[in-house]
Amino acid sequence: MRSAMGALLLLGSGCFAEEVPLRFAITDGWAMPMVQIERGRPTQGIMPDIMTSLATQVGMPAQFHVLSRARLDGAMQQGEIDIRCYVSPDWVANRGDYLWSVPLFFQRDLLVGTSSAPSTVSLKALEPQPIGTMLGYVYPTLQPLFDSGRLRRDDARSQEQVLAKLLAGRYRYGMSNQWALDWFNQRHTADRQLHGVAVLQEQELSCYLRNDPRLATQRILRTLQQMKASGEIDAIIQLYTGRNAASDVEAASP
Repeated sequence: MRSAMGALLLLGSGCFAEEVPLRFAITDGWAMPMVQIERGRPTQGIMPDIMTSLATQVGMPAQFHVLSRARLDGAMQQGEIDIRCYVSPDWVANRGDYLWSVPLFFQRDLLVGTSSAPSTVSLKALEPQPIGTMLGYVYPTLQPLFDSGRLRRDDARSQEQVLAKLLAGRYRYGMSNQWALDWFNQRHTADRQLHGVAVLQEQELSCYLRNDPRLATQRILRTLQQMKASGEIDAIIQLYTGRNAASDVEAASP
C-alpha cells in the first residue's frame, strides 16, 4: 500500500499542471510517521498520503507547502495555503472565515522517559528540571509548571529531535505524541526504547480550509467525511503505526 500511496504523491505533484492546485500545509516540525521531508518536500507519511488521496478524489492536484509552526496561521490568513490538517480550533490564533471538517484524527500527548524511568510519573511530584519540547508548540498541561519556573522548556525543531535528545540523556523527560513515539521505538532495540510515563492530553483533530468561493469547499468537506466514514483514513494510520485508530478513540472515551 505504501508504494501505491507513493504513486499517488507523484500523481498529485505532476499530472495536473494546468489545474488550480489544492495547497496543503505541512508542518516542518512533524516527523515520521506523520511525514518524511526530504529537500523541502514530503516523500511519505500519514499526512501526505491522506492529503494526496483527498486532492485526487476532488479532482485537484495536491501542492505541499512546508512551513514552520510560527508561519501556519499567517499563511492561512494571507491565502498562501488552502487547507491545514491535524489541528484543533484551540490551536488557531485567528479563527478567520474557515470551514472545519468532522474529527478525523486522534492525538495522545505523552510525557516520555527512557527505559530507566519509572513506569508512571506524577507531574506534581516532578522536581525542577528541563523537559524536551518542540519549538513553537504549547503544552497546556505543563504550561503552569513552565510559567512558575519549576520546569524549563528545552526546545527542538522536530518531534524526532526531542526523542533523540531524550535517548542521548540531554534531559530525563520529553514530550511526544503516541504516533511519533511508536515510530521511534520501531528503530531501536528493547533496552533503548522510550515509554510514556504520563498521558497529558487526548483530543480529536480535524482539517480546516479557507472559505474561498474558488475552492470546492463543500465537496472537499464531504470527501473528508467519506474518507473517515469508509475507514480509509484509519487504514492509512494503521499502515504506518500498526494502531487501530477507532480502538484508540474508544479506549479514551469515558
